[in-house]
Amino acid sequence: MNLATYFKDFEDYLKFERNLSINTIKSYRSDLNKFEFFLTKKGAKKLSFIDPEIVQEFLYEESKRVNAKTQGRIISTLKTFFNFLVLEKLISVSPIENIDYPKIDSKIPLVLSTDEIDKIISSAFSKKYGLRNQAIIEIMYSCGLRVSELTEMKISNIFFDESLIKILGKGNKERFIPLSSTAKKLLYNYITYNRKNLSQDKQSIDIVFLNNRGKKLTRVMVYNIINDAALEAKINKKISPHTLRHSFATHLIENGADIISIQKMMGHENVVTTEKYLHVNKKHLVETVIKFHPRK
Repeated sequence: MNLATYFKDFEDYLKFERNLSINTIKSYRSDLNKFEFFLTKKGAKKLSFIDPEIVQEFLYEESKRVNAKTQGRIISTLKTFFNFLVLEKLISVSPIENIDYPKIDSKIPLVLSTDEIDKIISSAFSKKYGLRNQAIIEIMYSCGLRVSELTEMKISNIFFDESLIKILGKGNKERFIPLSSTAKKLLYNYITYNRKNLSQDKQSIDIVFLNNRGKKLTRVMVYNIINDAALEAKINKKISPHTLRHSFATHLIENGADIISIQKMMGHENVVTTEKYLHVNKKHLVETVIKFHPRK
């Protein structure tokens, strides 16, 4: 078999065995496309041509173009791919098993204050589709959603009476997240007064957030909505949808929420991910020591 066949079998494995999302599979495929292109240039058209040396050479070439985080992701993709080939008994040993991940500098992610978030939400109303944009920003902050989870939100999974939404997260795992009174109000107003005026695409009939053509929003559109509102609010910070998710988690932990509850609401499979994801700012650390430590 040629390499393309192995890549296709690997995609099927990720989809049906690992139950990964379409976006995650696309990310794997993107990394493998780069590897395949490199192998083609080297004339390595068969699996038997791939050894630790050629993998190292590929990673070295990529290191000239991408940062350490992206390098780590590519290595993770290749490790998963070659482990799949070992599992299928197509190779006996992975050619990447002794390659380490690059060191990544740990940076404290940006967190917005509640005042800044309120200003951004208020500014979003001045734009076209203001009710929709306000609801998007509030839901992302109040519920800590990933962009993909927001764009896939379904009307049938909103339970206004119980103040809950059901979200389909990574690996198609479902979780329920409480709706704050503010989020509930903005979401209800958008669906009741704004969404019905948008043209309806048949494939998006149950999708909550639509564009002006009645189709579901893209990640880029969500990014632009948030950034435009932040600029309008004169918040001079580099903000992304993930900033709202991180602010959600940080504000919860600063106000006394336990990390297990936060893990469940964020859809992290392992609590270690939540611990790494969250940071406690310096001011909060000082306040905690003053409040709880016997040495004042």
